[in-house]
Amino acid sequence: MSKSLCSKELYCSFLKVTSQRYSSLALSEVSPFEISHDSISRWLEEAKCQPKDIWSEVKDCVLGSESGVIVADETVLNKNRSNKIELVRWQYSGTVHDILRGIGMLNFLWVDENRDVCPMDFRIWEPKEDGQTKNDQFREMLKIAKRREVKPEAVVADSWYGSLDNCKCIRDLGWNWVIGLRKNRVVNKGEKLEKLLIPESGLKVHLRGYGFITVFRFVAKNGRTDYFGTNIENVSKDKIVSLVGKRWQIEVFHKELKQTCGLECSQARTSRSQRNHIVLSVLSWIKKQELRRKQNITFYRQKWNIIKQSVAQQLEYELLVT
Repeated sequence: MSKSLCSKELYCSFLKVTSQRYSSLALSEVSPFEISHDSISRWLEEAKCQPKDIWSEVKDCVLGSESGVIVADETVLNKNRSNKIELVRWQYSGTVHDILRGIGMLNFLWVDENRDVCPMDFRIWEPKEDGQTKNDQFREMLKIAKRREVKPEAVVADSWYGSLDNCKCIRDLGWNWVIGLRKNRVVNKGEKLEKLLIPESGLKVHLRGYGFITVFRFVAKNGRTDYFGTNIENVSKDKIVSLVGKRWQIEVFHKELKQTCGLECSQARTSRSQRNHIVLSVLSWIKKQELRRKQNITFYRQKWNIIKQSVAQQLEYELLVT
C-alpha cells in the first residue's frame, strides 16, 4: 500500500472526529479508503509538519484583529506509561502538581479584544535536540512574531517567563508586557516584593538591570498572593486585571487540545512522529474552532453530535433484546 495515501487532511479530520482511539491502527480501521496502519505510521514518521503550518492557517485572523494580546504558557503531555518515546523526559506538571514523564510544549496564543483565540506558534522543549531552555524558546518565538508583523497590545505570561532577559527582549521589540513576578523578586535597593506595601493603584519600583516598572498585588479567595509587573505607563489595575484575565484562555486551549484533539494520545516512538502528531492535533483544533465560531457549538458538543446517533441506535437495540 502506498504510504502517500495518508495526508494531513486525512489525519487532521480523523483527530477531529474520533473520540477514544487516536492510533494509526484506529485510523486504518475507519478510513474511507483502504490503507494499512503501517502505511500511516510510516507517513507520520516521514512527514514534515512544522509550527509554521499553524501560522499559515491563522495569520489572517491574527493580523486582521484590531487589538489582541500574546499569551504564553506551557503544558506537559502526560506520557507516564511510555518508556520508549524519544521526546519524553521527567518534568514538573502544573496540572498534577508533581513530576511526571512527559513532553513539554510551550504555546503562544493570540487572544483578541472579544476573547476569541488562535494558536500562533509552539515549541517542544527538548534540550538534547536543540540545546535551548524554555526561556530561549520564548524569546525566539517573540522575535518570529515580530518578523510576522504581529502587533500585540501586550505579552502576558506567568512568573516562569519573568526573567530580566525576557522582559528586556519584549521591550526591545517595542511591545508592552504584563508578566508574573515571584514574591521574592528583588527590586529597588534590595527589597523583596512580599515585603512592600503595594496599594490598589499599583506601585512603581526599580527593577535592577531593567528600569522602572509598575507592580500590582492580587490576593485570591484562597489566600494566594500573586504579583504582576508591567512596563505599561500610567496603567490602571482594572486594565491589568483585564489583561491578566486573558491568560485563562490558554488553560482552556490546553484542556481542549488534550481532551478533544488527542494531543497526548500518540504512542509513536520517534521524535519526528511525535512532533508531527502535535502539529496535526493543533491543526485539528483550528478546524473545530472554525465550527464553533460559525455554529456556536462547543468542542464537546461537536464530539457528542458525531456519536449520538450510534449511541441511540445501540440503546434501542439493547432495550429490544432485554
